[in-house]
Amino acid sequence: MTVAVFRPDDERLRDAVALLDSLGVEPLPDPMLEVEPTGATPREDAAFTVLTSKTGVELAHEQRWAPSGEVVAIGEATAAALEAHGYEVDLLPAEYTSAGLVALLADRAEGATVEVARSDHGSDVLTDGLNDAGAYVHETILYRLVRPAGAGVSAERAAAGDLTAALFTSSLTVRHFLEAAEERGIREAALAGLNDAVVGCIGPPTRETAEALGVEVDVVPEEADFEALARAVVAGLAG
Repeated sequence: MTVAVFRPDDERLRDAVALLDSLGVEPLPDPMLEVEPTGATPREDAAFTVLTSKTGVELAHEQRWAPSGEVVAIGEATAAALEAHGYEVDLLPAEYTSAGLVALLADRAEGATVEVARSDHGSDVLTDGLNDAGAYVHETILYRLVRPAGAGVSAERAAAGDLTAALFTSSLTVRHFLEAAEERGIREAALAGLNDAVVGCIGPPTRETAEALGVEVDVVPEEADFEALARAVVAGLAG
C-alpha cells in the first residue's frame, strides 16, 4: 500500500515517513511546499500575537522577535516550538484551526491590536473573523510557500493507478499536486487515480479546497494533526 505524503523536506517529512513505515505502509514522499523567508519580523507592541506554524516561530526567533503582549499558538506543535525557543504561550484554542482562534479571541480582542504572523497563504477566516470581532488586525508575512522544483512524482503514480492513499495537510498541497500534474499533461488521469485512492485531508478547510477542485475526500480526522490524519487513513485502508 503506497501512501503519498506532501510535507516540506525537513524533519516534518522525515517524521511523516517514519510514522507511515511504523504503520506498515509504503511512504511516497513528494514535498509540495518549500519555505521562502521574507525577512520580516512580527510587531512587538501588539496586545495579542498569533503564530500559526513551527516555521513561523523559527523565523520570528531568528529575527530576535520580543513580544510585549500575549502570545497565541494555533496548536500544540506551534506551542511546543514557541516554548522551545524561550517564548511563553499564553493562549491556545480548543480547536486548532483559524476558526478556533477566532472563537478564542473574539471576546478578548475587541479594541485591541492583534498581530497575525504567518505565511502568505494564511486563511482569511482568521483575519476577517478578528476584524468582525472589533480587533485592530495587523498581518506580517514571515514566509512564502512555493512548490519545489521537481515535485509531482505522486501525480505520476496516481495517473498510473499506483497510489493507495494520499495525505493532504493544507489547501496549498492540494493545489500544488494538481498543478504538478497539469505541468506533466496528466491532470485528468492523476485526478482519476487520486479519486480511486483513499484521500485524507487534515481539516475542513483543506477538504473544502480539495472537493472544490474535484478531489473526492474520504477521511478528515477529528483532530487537525498529521499523526491523527495518517492513523485515520491507514485504519481506513486496513478496514
